[in-house]
Amino acid sequence: MKIVKCNGIDVSDERFENVVRGAAEEIAAGNLIVYPTETVYGIGADIFNEVAVKNVFIAKKRPFDMALSVAVSDKKMMETIAVLDENADKLIKAFLPGPLTIIMEKKKDVPDMVTAMSKKVGVRMPDHPAAMGIVKRTGPIVATSANFHSHPDATEIDSAVNDLGTNISMYIDAGPSKLKKPSTIVWLMNGEVEIIRQGAITIKNIEEVLNA
Repeated sequence: MKIVKCNGIDVSDERFENVVRGAAEEIAAGNLIVYPTETVYGIGADIFNEVAVKNVFIAKKRPFDMALSVAVSDKKMMETIAVLDENADKLIKAFLPGPLTIIMEKKKDVPDMVTAMSKKVGVRMPDHPAAMGIVKRTGPIVATSANFHSHPDATEIDSAVNDLGTNISMYIDAGPSKLKKPSTIVWLMNGEVEIIRQGAITIKNIEEVLNA
């Protein structure tokens, strides 16, 4: 277990690149990392490595019937794991990267363990340079809060470390989370929209974009 600081390091600095590269290498090796986002700290793992995904559930003490969200770096990557519709396009254009998780029909290659056997997958694009840098190198990774199931979300690295300890190979400390609240979750189904959880983006914000 190692804790690496990147708080205050410019993205053009070689030290930032080293942190991102190291995190990507940990994920490629099948390990778990904790990485910063604009909302709360998250656990990252390769979604196509089912052993790593299983270890995420174990580390969080999370029931296996509760799906995990997925982080991507851009729309093109999102299209490799989910089926986008017109509403998804509007939300992506308006809010991503940003604190929004969109639940959509998943592509067949997404392991059932990630989605708890559901045919839907929740996808987000974190607005944080470290998170985006990692995902650009690894492809889609798990995006679930870095805490024990039912514990408060980790908005600082110490909280994540206290819960998850040595279950995580690498912690990236980028200081306190900017928004300190989770992403808003929107479920898109057959042209309909349902707000599952209001987080940093309000229901009014969502409705204004979809009705424009």
